[in-house]
Amino acid sequence: MNDELRELYQQVILDHSRKPRNHGTIADGAVHVHGDNPSCGDEIDLFVKFDEAGKIADIKFDGQGCAISQASASMMTLKVKGRQQVDATSLARDFRVIVTGEGKVANEDALGELQLLEGVQHFPQRVKCAMLGWRALEQAIQMHNAGGSEGTASSED
Repeated sequence: MNDELRELYQQVILDHSRKPRNHGTIADGAVHVHGDNPSCGDEIDLFVKFDEAGKIADIKFDGQGCAISQASASMMTLKVKGRQQVDATSLARDFRVIVTGEGKVANEDALGELQLLEGVQHFPQRVKCAMLGWRALEQAIQMHNAGGSEGTASSED
């Protein structure tokens, strides 16, 4: 990673961690997933409201943790809000590839600034931090499709 990209990475992470987007809760009709990373103490509560067609109508998160876990969750909510489940699932797969370095990204353009988190692949414990919100999202989609509304996700999965 060159110096300019590293600086941009740091600015984006700090901005999203200090001023997270879609931060809060959704009171009615949302799937709620609690996620945690037992190895470092990061926690997230993700709330996803789906419309009648199964599209992600609204998404919010609350929690505590390192800058990477909070920034990744914030960036995720911006990317998946308003998308079909299949698109959100595809983004989650591509994001996993970006942060682990394992596999091939299907749609690099769709990731946008999420690609800035690519550097965490060099720090295995940080990969779990970056993936926490995404694992909760995958769990929320599975729960919605199964008719559930409460669940848990772990970055240790």
